[in-house]
This record gives sequence, structure tokens and C-alpha cells, in this order.
Amino acid sequence: MKDFNYWDKLHKNEELEEFSNDSIGLLWLKTKSISRKELIAEFLKINNITLKETTLAKQFVELFGILSTDVINSNQILDNFIKSENTKQVGALNTAQLVSELYKLKNFDWGGDYQNSLDKYLVSRYVKVQNPSYENLLSKFETEISLAVQGYVLNSWYNHWSSILIEHIFKSHTEVLPTVGQIKSVDFFINDVPFDLKVTYLPAEYIKTKRKEKGLPVELTYLKKKATEAKILFDKSAKPADIFYEIVEKMRDRNDDFCLDVLKNLKDEKLEILQEVQDDPKMLATWLYENQGEMRFGSENRLFLVLVDTDDFTNSWKLKRNIDLLKPTILTYLDNFKTKKTDDLKIEFEFKGKTKTFSALTDIIFVVK
Repeated sequence: MKDFNYWDKLHKNEELEEFSNDSIGLLWLKTKSISRKELIAEFLKINNITLKETTLAKQFVELFGILSTDVINSNQILDNFIKSENTKQVGALNTAQLVSELYKLKNFDWGGDYQNSLDKYLVSRYVKVQNPSYENLLSKFETEISLAVQGYVLNSWYNHWSSILIEHIFKSHTEVLPTVGQIKSVDFFINDVPFDLKVTYLPAEYIKTKRKEKGLPVELTYLKKKATEAKILFDKSAKPADIFYEIVEKMRDRNDDFCLDVLKNLKDEKLEILQEVQDDPKMLATWLYENQGEMRFGSENRLFLVLVDTDDFTNSWKLKRNIDLLKPTILTYLDNFKTKKTDDLKIEFEFKGKTKTFSALTDIIFVVK
């Protein structure tokens, strides 16, 4: 029987596809969405419902049981309540001020290679060292450590608030029903399909893989070769990203036909890969599922927002605040979502270290400058 525990288990296992095809499953998710102290109290008051339980976890179970007796009507009641609460939340955000604040960040630099784990980075680099020196450690604060912490905080701040801005655009559309109380693996429903929103870029590793399939050299290898041909000197001992930047900037500064042709070739090759995934989004969506981080693995339905600045791919982070480009692209997608069928969204994928084949509903919105 598909009771509370059935849906609870599916949600904990991030198996959300079935929720999309079952009105009771959707009822479970929407009820969970309002299972927050202030929200549930307001919902009960408006709908003249009295619960015996006092703890939130037990109130969730009891309320779901009551609402399950009339699934169609209950879904409508929940929709109306969530939309009302969403209107308050949407109206409370000053988007113009937020966009202005986001434009104050001029450089997107994490300040170190710590892969989203600042504490591990600091411990391995400055604490667990071979020759411990207190004075040496103190000297690092002014130069390295403060920069690493500052970069991490600034970039995390930018990512958080730009995500709020982007979610705000989605939540302002009539076809979107948000999870006002926030629940794991679901940011909102579009035409009753639950989605987790993921904002990302065209991954460098994906580009590298596709270049290899096409018989093209690694971008940095190609640039080094062409830089040597052009007699452009560069620091061979620097980090790959720094070498890449140095060669590209020097070629731009030289601005002769040879250098411009090299940069144009690289850009055209990237644009060809971009066009291929725009023509077949499932190809990239499957890759994104199969190449996600092991610690953050999930098989929930995902809607990817892929940001691409075709003039300079490294500046794609700036598009997170470009509301003039984001808003019309997102709203147009939502306007046309009702024409999509489940088969258009369904993919199957595998993940290293796991034996089963996963399935999910997914799609990609490309925001291209």
C-alpha cells in the first residue's frame, strides 16, 4: 500500500520520478513543504483543521492522513495556500537592490584549490606540515590564509544570493509551485513535476571529453604549441589555469592574424560542442548525472540552468546576475513547459560504484550570451 511510509522511503532514497505520476505522492511532497512551525500553524488555522499531535514530525504524518481522505481537493487547498505564501516571499525580495549588490563582485576567485572544503584545505596546507613553525604560520595570514578565506566567503556569498535571485524568477511564474518550506531534493514543481534546480556552466571536463572524441588536442596543449610557434614566452612552471590565462591574454594583446586565428579556432570548437548539446540536451544532462561528485550523489529530478558566455567561457559566472538575460530565457521556457511530455524529460543513467540503473526526469535551460 502506498501509505505515508512508502512515500517517505522514496523521498529519502531520492527516487522522485514516481511522485510526478501520482496525486497522493504529490500530496505527500506538498504537505512536507508546509511542515514548518509557522507554516503548518497558519495552514491549520485557515482550513479549520485541529491536530492531536504537537511535534512537527508527527503533525506531518497526521495531517497527511487527514488530507489523503480527499486527495484532489486537498491538493488544490495546498496549492492555494502555497501560492499565497509564495506571493508574500516573492514580494519581500528587492531584486533591483540584490542585483546591484551582486554586480559589486568584480572577480570570481576561490583563493585556493580546495574543492568546496575550506577546512580540509587549510588543515592540509597550513596545519599538518612537515616543519611546524609558529612564526611562519603567522606570516601566512597576511598573504595566503586571509585571501583563501576571503575568496571562499565572497564566492559563497555570490553563489547563494545569485541562486536566490534565479529561484525568484522561477517562483514568479504562474506554472511554478515552490516548496515554501524548503525540502530536500525539491525546489519547486512545474506543472506538478518536482524539480531540484541546479545552476551550472558548460563543464570544462565535458568539453575536454568531447574534444578527445573529435580527435582534437587538449586546449592547453594546443595553446602551448601555438604560443611557441608565435614566439610567445610563458611561465612553464605555473599552474595550468595560469598558463592558459597568460597565453590567451598575450595573444589578445598581440592581436595579429595568427593569434586571432588561434583564439577563433578554440572558440569555434567550443561553440560547436555547445550547439550539439543545445540540439540534444539529454546528452549533457546524462553526463552531468553520471559525473556528479560522489559525496553529493543524487538521482532526483533536476532542472539544469546552464550559463554560457560565448565570448569568454571563463566569465560565465557573471551571467548569474544578468537578470536582463536570465528572466526572458527562464520565463519563455516555463511558458512552453506544458508542451513537454514525460518521455521528453526521462533519462536513464549509471554511476560508478553503484550497480543499479537510475532514472530521472530532467531538462536543461541554456542561458547563452
